[in-house]
Amino acid sequence: MIEICLVGACGRMGKMIAAALAESTDLHLRGAVESAGHPALGKDIGELAGVQALGVSVSDQPGAALEGCAVAIDFSLPESVGRTAGLCAAKGVALVTGVTGIAQPVSDKLKEAAEKVAVVWAPNMSVGVNLMFKVAAEVAGVLGGDFDVEIVETHHRLKRDAPSGTAKRLAEVIADSLGRKLADVACYGRQGITGERDPAQIAIHAVRSGDVVGEHTVIFGGLGERFEITHRAHSRDTFARGALVAARFASRARPGLYDMQDVLGLKD
Repeated sequence: MIEICLVGACGRMGKMIAAALAESTDLHLRGAVESAGHPALGKDIGELAGVQALGVSVSDQPGAALEGCAVAIDFSLPESVGRTAGLCAAKGVALVTGVTGIAQPVSDKLKEAAEKVAVVWAPNMSVGVNLMFKVAAEVAGVLGGDFDVEIVETHHRLKRDAPSGTAKRLAEVIADSLGRKLADVACYGRQGITGERDPAQIAIHAVRSGDVVGEHTVIFGGLGERFEITHRAHSRDTFARGALVAARFASRARPGLYDMQDVLGLKD
């Protein structure tokens, strides 16, 4: 049995993962962590997640909650992931995180932790989305520079960062496939008199609306034809299941920084 500590346990994703863990036969939820002052502290995470009581109370002490665990799954906030990474490295606990909007100082802490433990850091843990990364790169390589690249992502109104980490990753893999540096060609929305489109441009547009779980479309626009790739997430269950797959991978992986392409064996 693989012992798991869930950080950010009472968020939307945290509860979904807790419910998924309750049904798992090889993963066991041992610890649940939330921020100091959270109203759920001391309550059973299973009941909070809408399943049976699991005998695991929500704590604001991540160090203690990590004891005896093989993997920490962190779906908290960008500002707290760095602390989790440091604790995991110190205690020899692998880390899986899907938190997006992470700034450079925190990403550096994840990379430092990866020198001591396995760290799976992925903006989207859906199997379908990660297949989309691979397909988008291959399509870009075939179509080359003759097609304009536009990426449109839609999420619920409560999402804090824009564009999504998934959209950024799509732009990165496409830019790499085309031999471009994303920082030089990225365009984040348009306004005013922009003039003709730069053929090298890779544009990303963010839409925030209602309760949309997640939708991403890559548009390859050519003269006389258009090629589109779309992924729609209908439920956060797909991300929760992906997080469990990543946890199994991390529990047996050597120290290093991994993504879902590694987890799913999609890398060449």
